[in-house]
Amino acid sequence: MNLVYTTCSSEKEAATIAKTLLEQKLIGCANILPSRSLYRWKGKIHDEKETVLLCKTNQKENVMKEIKKLHSYEFPIIFTIPVKDIDPKYSAWLENTLDEQ
Repeated sequence: MNLVYTTCSSEKEAATIAKTLLEQKLIGCANILPSRSLYRWKGKIHDEKETVLLCKTNQKENVMKEIKKLHSYEFPIIFTIPVKDIDPKYSAWLENTLDEQ
């Protein structure tokens, strides 16, 4: 399993992306969390509210590609975190969920 991490401009955008990924059976579950981001962009320091989207999947490449298509940012941060120690029952549930037709 992998966690795919991205930040979104709003909770609504994160939910839209998550629902699309769920409908396409690319993820088994998503978590949406409020976030405050400080960053430098085009020579200025920004302090903004964002929303973190964490997606649980075994199809990280397809998830990353789809997030890029759906995302409003010019180039969003998208990265994966491999999960090594996972409850076997959860892992089986995720596999079964993503394999359902």
